[in-house]
Amino acid sequence: MTTAKNAARSATESPVFRTIARIGYVVLGVLHIVIGAIAIPVAMGGGGEADQGGAMEAIRDSPAGVVLLWAIVIGLVALAAWQIAEAFLARDADTKKKWGHRVKFAGTAVVYLAIAFTALVYALGGQSDSSQSSQSLSAQLMATTGGLILLVLIGLIVLAIGIAFVVRGFTRAFEKHLDLPAGAVRTGIVTFGVVGYVAKGVAVAVTGVLFVAAALTHDPEKAGGLDGALHALAELPFGPVILWVVAAGLIIYGLFCFARARYARM
Repeated sequence: MTTAKNAARSATESPVFRTIARIGYVVLGVLHIVIGAIAIPVAMGGGGEADQGGAMEAIRDSPAGVVLLWAIVIGLVALAAWQIAEAFLARDADTKKKWGHRVKFAGTAVVYLAIAFTALVYALGGQSDSSQSSQSLSAQLMATTGGLILLVLIGLIVLAIGIAFVVRGFTRAFEKHLDLPAGAVRTGIVTFGVVGYVAKGVAVAVTGVLFVAAALTHDPEKAGGLDGALHALAELPFGPVILWVVAAGLIIYGLFCFARARYARM
């Protein structure tokens, strides 16, 4: 364990590694801006996949898209490695808080690696459909003993993550992880953070609700991933307006990620 911690500490102290990890926040910002941009036509009644797969496809079709996809892979893998190193180096004296931080860092690393894998698939010429993957997973779980319970549990976990994003936004808990300058710049970045976290939390929370709905109705097609969540928002009363707000919020969260790349404590 000591050797692993020393290795993790050495990695986090490397200027090159820190720079690449900061690039990870930049590419994360690009992804959210693209997803938000794709969600706007959905709000207007158009098509498009407003999720990681749709974003990757849009990026691949852009000039130098494949190069950018590889940058996304490298940046997010470095960011995931940073989170894993932080999990090893959790310094909180309270044991419960320490393990809570470790779980949070490890979970975040898994998410970054999953997005990096999607980028890799598109960089190599493949494609991925998160809605179909979510529906396939739901169908497989429904066909197994206890699968419905597990699907509800997955939905509740995703819902909890979405709520956590909303709470993190309203309480401005993200500020403690940033070294922000004083004045108008700080105010602007914090405002972007609040709006972005809340918007992303709403989208993630709706995704969790769809998993639960799929389990309760025995209909795997209701579990549509992030794209399904955004389309579900569009179908609500005043849905297009809500989706416009969420789409704008995701774009703002992407801009916040750019600031995070500059001011994150590393």
